[in-house]
Amino acid sequence: MTIYEKVEQALDSMRPYLQTDGGNVRIEEITSDNVVKLKLLGTCASCSMSIMTFKAGLEQAIKKAVPEIVAVEALNITEMDDPNAINPNQL
Repeated sequence: MTIYEKVEQALDSMRPYLQTDGGNVRIEEITSDNVVKLKLLGTCASCSMSIMTFKAGLEQAIKKAVPEIVAVEALNITEMDDPNAINPNQL
C-alpha cells in the first residue's frame, strides 16, 4: 500500500464525522519530504471548529496510521486569530 493510500484510508476513518455536518476533506498533495497538505471541503472549510477538527481529528488520525508522515497542513483552515475560531487548547 502506498503512503497516499494509507493517508486516504486514515481520512476515510474520519469522513463519516465530517460528512454528518456537511463537510469533507481532500488530499491536495503529499510532498517528497512526507508532508500531507489537505483541503477542507463543504462546511468544514468555514467552520469555527475547523482548527479542532484538523488538529484533534485529521492530523492525529494520519500520524497514527502513517508514521512516515512528518507533518500535516490544512490549506484553508479557519485562522487562529479569527474571532469565531474555537481553539482546541481553550476547551
